Amino acid sequence: MELTLAENIRAFRKQRKLTQEKLAEALGVTVGAVYKWESGLSQPELNMLVEIADFFDISVDVLLGYKVKDNRLDAIVERIGESCQRLDPAALIEAEKALGKYPHSFRIVHTCAFAYLAFGAGSHDPAQLRRAQELLEQSLALLPQNTDPRISESTLSGEMATVHFLLDEQEKSIELLRENNAGSMYSSDIGGCLAVYMGRTEEAVPYLAEGLLIGILTLVDTISGYFFVFRDRNDWRSAQDILEWGIRICSGLRVENAPGFLDKTYALLLVMLAYAQKKAGLPDESRDLLCKVAKIVRDFDSRPIYSLRFIRFAEHLEQSSVFDILDATAAGSVERLTSMLKDLELIEEWKELCGNEE
Repeated sequence: MELTLAENIRAFRKQRKLTQEKLAEALGVTVGAVYKWESGLSQPELNMLVEIADFFDISVDVLLGYKVKDNRLDAIVERIGESCQRLDPAALIEAEKALGKYPHSFRIVHTCAFAYLAFGAGSHDPAQLRRAQELLEQSLALLPQNTDPRISESTLSGEMATVHFLLDEQEKSIELLRENNAGSMYSSDIGGCLAVYMGRTEEAVPYLAEGLLIGILTLVDTISGYFFVFRDRNDWRSAQDILEWGIRICSGLRVENAPGFLDKTYALLLVMLAYAQKKAGLPDESRDLLCKVAKIVRDFDSRPIYSLRFIRFAEHLEQSSVFDILDATAAGSVERLTSMLKDLELIEEWKELCGNEE
């Protein structure tokens, strides 16, 4: 707890336009005593603190500079989080105080577990990591209290796996991730750990392939979402930038001269980019892209392949397949997308290109 008594006595004295001599005279003390108070060399006795506060018409708390903390649960969680962002060791002191006050609160226990994990990860301090593990196990027991949809038994298990990894317990970490790998949510973590840290590269490949596929699908969904955000903001430069970035990645994963499902995704990204270019005043570039899309759509629909074997690096996914929620055909998907954009010029232009292709 930081007090600012010395600074406050000096500030309130100057506010009253008093010299140290005049304040000493008013309080019945020596000038040397006032000098020592303001220099932090000594502090007034308790009864003198009361007299000084009374003289300045303030409370003793204000004179001392003491601020009562907001100890409501939400405020405590916020303070710990802010301290963790700065890697301020005060976060762990605050965490232990919070645990003493709210020992059975899921939110407090999990927040404190994260604090210890954050500091333990940076310092590789086994004691901090063990404390994080203990608090995560408590969080698991208190999970029925949780109201945050982003937190589940699987995510807590993932955090516990991180602690095991940092404690050089890779086997325990991998086992925990495998047990909680619903929807392949930890496949990239498992594959990375096996390949990078454990030297079991071939065992890692199926997990890495799953992680790659999920990464592609997540990336495409995210880029598409951002595109619609930038569209509503009329921010066509940002729309083009994020689409061009995604298209480069998508293009790098396509197998040349082997049409596959990724071609369909690639075509949809190109349509969005063509629309952004048109809105940005680049009609020629937009038209060229749509012509390119028409060819990709025609090639895909002539021999549709929904297998994942034509994605580069995606080993062990040959027997897997995906589906598109827009339409079974590439042409149908593009048509649905153009209708969602609600741009009559784009819709007519696409229909014209499809007619020409026929």
